[in-house]
Amino acid sequence: METFLVTSPANRIFQRCVEAPMLRRLGGRTPGARALEIGCGSGYGTKLIIDQFGAATVDAVDLDPAMVTRARHRLRRYNDQVRVEQGSADDLQAALGAADASYDAVFDFGIIHHVINWRDAVAEVSRVLRPRGRFYYLEVSAAALARPSYRRLLDHPTKDRFTAGQFLAELTAHGLEPADSWRTYIGSDYLAGVAQRS
Repeated sequence: METFLVTSPANRIFQRCVEAPMLRRLGGRTPGARALEIGCGSGYGTKLIIDQFGAATVDAVDLDPAMVTRARHRLRRYNDQVRVEQGSADDLQAALGAADASYDAVFDFGIIHHVINWRDAVAEVSRVLRPRGRFYYLEVSAAALARPSYRRLLDHPTKDRFTAGQFLAELTAHGLEPADSWRTYIGSDYLAGVAQRS
C-alpha cells in the first residue's frame, strides 16, 4: 500500500506543489549544491532537488532495489548530475562511499521514520554535511504513526518512534541547528524544517 501511495501521481503533485515549496520557504534554494537524498524512492524527490532547488548534482540512496531501478529509469535524462545507489540511510559510507563533510545539502522526504535506528540516520546526515550545510526534512511523528489508519494500512517500525520535539533534540545533539526553521502541521503529526550544520 505504501509503495502505491508514494509512487502515485497524487503524491507527486503534493510533493511538487506543497512539500518542496514549504521546504524552500524554510531554507531557501541550493543553487550549485552537491546534494544527497536519503530514501529516494522512485526518484521524484531527486528530480525536484535539481529542478526546484537548483542543486548541481544529487547522490540518491534507497534500501529497496526495485525503487533504485525505478529511480534510475526516471532520472536517466539527468546523466552525470545524478547517481542512484542501493543502501541504507544509517550507513551512507557503505551505500555511497560518502565521506565526512561531503555534501552541501541533504534531503529527507519522509524516510527517517522508516529507519529502525533513526538516530544513526540523523548522525549520518550530520557527518556527511559540510559546515553550514543544510538538512531539509519532512517527517512523520509518533503521533501519526500511532493512529489506527497508519497502523492498519502502512508498515512502520513500532518501537522508539519520535515526537517532533525528540526529532529536533536529536538534530541539535548532532550539531544540526533547527533554529526557527521548522513547522508542525496536521496537529503534531508531521514535521517540516531545515537545520544547518554548525
